[in-house]
Amino acid sequence: MAQSTTAWEDHPEPLAVDSAPRPEYGSGSLADLLPTLAAGMGVPGTTPAITELTPADRNCVFLIDGLGWEQLRAHPDEAPFMTSLLPRSRGGTGRPLTTGYPATTATSLASVGTGLPPAAHGLPGYTVRNPATGELMNQLRWQPWSDPKTWQPHPTVFQLAQQAGVHAAQVSSPTFANTPLTKVALSGGSFHGRLSGEERMDLAAEQLAAGDRSLVYTYYAELDGAGHRFGVDSDTWRGQLMHVDRLVQRLAEQLPPNTALYVTADHGMVDVPFDEQHRIDFDEDWELRAGVALLGGEGRARHVYAVPGAENDVLTCWREVLGEQFWVASRDEAIAAGWFGPPGACEDRVYGRLGDVIAAARDDVLIIASEREPKESAMVGNHGSMTPAEQLVPLLEVRS
Repeated sequence: MAQSTTAWEDHPEPLAVDSAPRPEYGSGSLADLLPTLAAGMGVPGTTPAITELTPADRNCVFLIDGLGWEQLRAHPDEAPFMTSLLPRSRGGTGRPLTTGYPATTATSLASVGTGLPPAAHGLPGYTVRNPATGELMNQLRWQPWSDPKTWQPHPTVFQLAQQAGVHAAQVSSPTFANTPLTKVALSGGSFHGRLSGEERMDLAAEQLAAGDRSLVYTYYAELDGAGHRFGVDSDTWRGQLMHVDRLVQRLAEQLPPNTALYVTADHGMVDVPFDEQHRIDFDEDWELRAGVALLGGEGRARHVYAVPGAENDVLTCWREVLGEQFWVASRDEAIAAGWFGPPGACEDRVYGRLGDVIAAARDDVLIIASEREPKESAMVGNHGSMTPAEQLVPLLEVRS
């Protein structure tokens, strides 16, 4: 069943770049969460951007991969505890945050951990071109390898907190202990690997109690995996949501005194039908391939790298072919429109990583690449763009 991603009507002309619903950098994005919490604990170099959050001595962020604001609100029976934290519930104070663009895991985790927008931390997509080599780099799997400190040189908020005497810790799967993405986005303090979600919740509570001031991060990935494989309204996805709701409650019931728990996510997700109308195959479309040297990003958030000299032709073609279903922008237009960060945020080392042409889906469509990306092209649930279903993630609060 097709899932509509927006409430907008079809446009007869290509979508204007500035009509895209831009992320709320500086006041209500994922990048603003940890700096706000750290500032409340007196960590130098951090700013309280989300002004309605009350400072706490101990703060925990539980990030649930793939849990969008709209998906949570659509499933109250599967997530009764988290639903009780929504603003429509008695006493609920939850609100949505915007992830930042693109709405994808590597980008969002870097935004969370560094407190910076993608234009500054430099992980602006699932795959992007490395200007030094001319190759596409997968920033989730870190392939081909590039020096992490060079790729993302800014300190994380956890590192700033640790330097200020705050007890900082990450509790996640052991798989992520030494990955380059963890190093550039979430390092600082101590890492604690636990296999089960229940073990992570219990250990996160212990780590919160380990300091008079504590900043703890914990993570759950399996909901995202269920969405990719089976869709965000499948029985498997619903079952995972029920499980993660119990994990949130388990952690909330163990919070030590003077603690604030914040439940959030890295992106939402939409299901895309399996037909040629909704899945446009780059590998079989000669118009879209013309003048393109590299195809980066992912199905709903493409970075398109043109053959030198063909940038304008590629932009014109992509707008003509996709302009009613995608926001299609040049690199400079996307930067000026604030897709990757506020004005002036784009660093020189990041500029060349962005596509010459950037295409963000408005409708429930994908630009797949069946030969180059067979696994990604077969996913049911997808994300990346700026529609509310992908861009909005929950910020739920529990205090002790």
